[in-house]
Amino acid sequence: MKDVGSVSHPHVARETVAEVAPLQAAVRTSAPSTPRRFRSYLALDDFEQAARRHLPRMIYGYVSGAVETGSGLREARQAFADLALLPRTLMDVAGRHQARELFGRSYASPFGIAPLGGAAMVAYRADVALAAAARAAGVPMILSASSLIRMEDVQRENPDAWFQAYLAGHQPRIDALIDRVEAAGFGTLVVTADTPVPGNRENNTRSGFSMPLRITPKVMLDSALHPRWLIGTVVRTFLNYGVPHFENMDAVQGPPMFSRDFVRNMNSRDQLAWRHVEAIRKRWKGKLVIKGLLAASDVRMARQIGADGVIISSHGGRQLDYALAPMRALPELRAEAEGMAVMLDGGIRRGTDVLKALALGADFVFLGRPFLYAASLGGAPCVQHAIRLLSEEIHRDMALMGLRGLDEISPAMVRSIPGGR
Repeated sequence: MKDVGSVSHPHVARETVAEVAPLQAAVRTSAPSTPRRFRSYLALDDFEQAARRHLPRMIYGYVSGAVETGSGLREARQAFADLALLPRTLMDVAGRHQARELFGRSYASPFGIAPLGGAAMVAYRADVALAAAARAAGVPMILSASSLIRMEDVQRENPDAWFQAYLAGHQPRIDALIDRVEAAGFGTLVVTADTPVPGNRENNTRSGFSMPLRITPKVMLDSALHPRWLIGTVVRTFLNYGVPHFENMDAVQGPPMFSRDFVRNMNSRDQLAWRHVEAIRKRWKGKLVIKGLLAASDVRMARQIGADGVIISSHGGRQLDYALAPMRALPELRAEAEGMAVMLDGGIRRGTDVLKALALGADFVFLGRPFLYAASLGGAPCVQHAIRLLSEEIHRDMALMGLRGLDEISPAMVRSIPGGR
C-alpha cells in the first residue's frame, strides 16, 4: 500500500468549532424523527433497490444507466474501493462537526445535490422537492437546465440553489439565458463542459426510453404495470400543470417533452468553446463554476478565465465510455486549481467515500442518483431522510477516523490498494 500524496485546500475556510458548532447542532436537533415508511432505508443504496421496483423499467434505466459498456459508471465506484482509510485513535472527538464553507457560505455537511435532468419525469415536482430538502438540511442543490420546472419556481423554494446550464456555442443565446438566470436570483452558475453531443445510451433504446418521449405500446405497458408512479407522477403532473416543457434550456420556455424540437434545441453544443466561457465570466456577476472537467489543462483554463470553482466529473458515466474516474483525476487537478474551489461528483454512496474525496483534495462533493431515487419514493421528506443518512455516516466515520473537523483530514489518512479488496 502507498500514500497518495499531499494536498491543501486554499479555498476552504479553516473554521473553528465555535463558529460552526451552532449550525451543526441546529441541523441535528431540528431533524424530525424518521417516518415509519422510510425506516427500512438504512443506506443510500437502499433507495435505488426500492426505486427499481417502484419505477417503470424505462424510467429506472434512464436514471441508473450509463453509456455503451458502462465502464465509466463502474470505474467511478471502483476508484473509491481502491482506497483504504488509516484512522487515528484517542483523539477526543466528542465535539466534532462536519460543517463546510463554500463560496462564503457555511453548509451543514460537505455534500450537495447534483443537477438532475428530467427529474420531474421520475418524481412528482422533483426539482422543487430536491430544493426544499436541500434547504431544510442546509446543503446546496444544483438545478439542471434540463429540468421540467421553471427555474424561477425552484429559486423561490430555495433561494440558495445553484443553476446548471447546457449551452450552445451561440453568444446571443447564451447572453439571454445568463440574464434570465441572474434575474431569477441565482448566485452561482454552473456551466457544463462535457456535453458537446449526447452520449450513446444504448440502454435507453433497449428499455423504450427516448427524448423526445414516444408513447409506444411498450411504454404504455411498462407505465401501466407501475400504477403508483403513473398516477402519482404522470397523471398528477398533467392534471395540475399540463404537458411538461423543458423550461430552462434558454431564456424562453423550451419545447414540450414529447416534441421533436427537443433534438433541435440541442444543436450547436459542439461549437461551445472557452471563448464563450470567457464572455460569460465578463457578463456574470455571481460565482462561476465549470463542470465536467477531467484534464489538468482544462482546470488551468478555467482558472485563467477567472472561474470560482470546478466540478471534476465524468457526468455519471453518461457521456464518454471509459472516461477516467473523477477520484483518480482529483489529486492532479487539485494541484492545478490553486485558488479555485474543487468539487467532485461520481460514485459517492457512503460517508467514507466523502471523507476519501476530501482527503485527496476535494473541497466539496455532489451526489445525484440516490437523492432522485429518494424523491421518487417519498418526495422531499424522503430526500431529507437520505441526506440525514449520509450526514450521520460522515459524523460516525469522523469519530472512527479521529477527526474533530474536516480540515484535519489529510492524504496521509488514505492508502492506495490497487484492485480493491
